[in-house]
Amino acid sequence: SEVLAAEAVSCLNRAMAALRDIWEEIGIPEEQRLERTDVVRKHIKSLLDMMVAEEESLKERLLKSIAVCRKELDTLCRELQLGPFETEEESTILQMEKNLRTCVEVLQKQKRDRRQELKALQEQDRALCDILCTALFTIDAGSVPSLEDLDRYRRHVASLNTLKEQRREEFVNNKRQIILLMEELDHTPDTSFERDVVCEDEEAFCLSEDNIMALQNLLQQLEARRALNEAVCAELRARILALWERLQVPQEERESSA
Repeated sequence: SEVLAAEAVSCLNRAMAALRDIWEEIGIPEEQRLERTDVVRKHIKSLLDMMVAEEESLKERLLKSIAVCRKELDTLCRELQLGPFETEEESTILQMEKNLRTCVEVLQKQKRDRRQELKALQEQDRALCDILCTALFTIDAGSVPSLEDLDRYRRHVASLNTLKEQRREEFVNNKRQIILLMEELDHTPDTSFERDVVCEDEEAFCLSEDNIMALQNLLQQLEARRALNEAVCAELRARILALWERLQVPQEERESSA
């Protein structure tokens, strides 16, 4: 920079010397030369003052940006539950402003990512709770979730998904058996719950704990009715067989009746 400054002074001296030579060749009087030299001085001074003012303005903007970034970093660190941000005090103003601005952008992205993941988890949680009739996961939606909060929420949603699949499988298996028993017993669904069970839209069935228990109870009731019917049939067959023996009904007639 010192070499460039010396070169600038040299250029200025050469330009002034060239102007003096031109003025001499033209024949401009000494008094007018002084006036013209003062005009040149004022013009150069004005230009340099303007350049200095612009650079001072740049410096002020950088310092203001540093202050704003520091304040925003403090807020982001609190929201993200991170430790205080430390800067390299020995770095230049320009480098410090760039580093702080970059860190603000990184933390802002982390904040956006966490909130987006929280929103996605809440949507999944609401959908699962509607199906399973369970309570929503407790979390402060107004603040930025910590990494630990998000991890607990992920595991909670994963457990609900597992529970949903278990109950769905249990429902499908029990429904299949219930339909077969109803057909075997010639039983027509006569309650709203029974109609919900045999409905073709399996996704519409609420997989609550109460519904799963009611489903098991219905299956047990139908199985008990079938067992009772089988016992009655066995008794009646035994009585028929005894009557055949007493009446000495021929085997051919027995087979046709059977």
